[in-house]
Amino acid sequence: MTDKIYNIALLGAGRIGQVHAANIAAHPLSRLSIVVDPQEGIARQLAEAYGASVRSLEDALSSKDIDAIVIASATSTHADLIERGIRAGKAVFCEKPVDLSISRVNATLEAIKGQENRLFVAFNRRFDPAVAELKRRLDAGVIGDLELVTVVSKDPGALPIDYIKVSGGMFRDMTIHDFDMARFILGEEPVRVTALASTLTDPAIKAEGDIDTASVTLQTASGKIAVITNSRRASFGYDQRVEAHGSLGTLRTENVPKTMLVQEREDGVTREKPLFFFLERYAESYAEEWKEFVRVLKGEVAPAPSGEDGRKALLLAEAAYQSLETGRTIAL
Repeated sequence: MTDKIYNIALLGAGRIGQVHAANIAAHPLSRLSIVVDPQEGIARQLAEAYGASVRSLEDALSSKDIDAIVIASATSTHADLIERGIRAGKAVFCEKPVDLSISRVNATLEAIKGQENRLFVAFNRRFDPAVAELKRRLDAGVIGDLELVTVVSKDPGALPIDYIKVSGGMFRDMTIHDFDMARFILGEEPVRVTALASTLTDPAIKAEGDIDTASVTLQTASGKIAVITNSRRASFGYDQRVEAHGSLGTLRTENVPKTMLVQEREDGVTREKPLFFFLERYAESYAEEWKEFVRVLKGEVAPAPSGEDGRKALLLAEAAYQSLETGRTIAL
């Protein structure tokens, strides 16, 4: 008996949509069948590259041949598309976040109640090979009892102001990945959140009322602590590190360099800088994430991260903003 080939409709042919299209096409059990995007030229170019067709959203949702939709469109469309996809009987792979509003996220999860196993929220960093191995060894007890998690996430430079204006703010846009990572590594829910933040890298970001430099501390009921540090400016490249410290030792992921070349001379030792952009740094994680979603389609595993994981990460972002505004530790 041959394995089923799953037909996929991609909603959004932009930068991240192109990443997902390549991974869909590369997997032996998935096929990119339909591309949906209001910019027809971009949609057609992507569809032609993978033998897909450009269709309307209505066609994609009503097609009995489509097994799943991938939502890679603007954040403001995610919640509605999740609900429509689930109602149409499709499995749904959705880029984070479900929505920038926690009330809208709650409404969406209520709308799909009983069909939660159809929704996969794409926090791709869980699937980075080094992070996955860290988590495996942590769960195996290699470093004993977990005590402290440190997540370092710094962009190489400020994002375009037009993006900042619609991002929902750094905690909802950037740190939300780190909130999910902290929850994933901790294995427990944080019950206290404390945040400090500034705007130090770009006056235009400050003019928009956003932040670009932050530290957030989370604590679980058992006392475990996670510390997240963020910046929109790391002059040397994309700084992405995770450390888990336990009673028997430490597990740590390092930055991924452009190459493994090391130069050693009398005047010093130099190594290559980290990869500069998230698409390069997390290329493997996106591929592994898609493999996991195919396992969901096959019924081998439940979706993880789930819609509830998306909701809880956003709740931590909201608590961080509340802490920032009040100067207090927020109890959840």
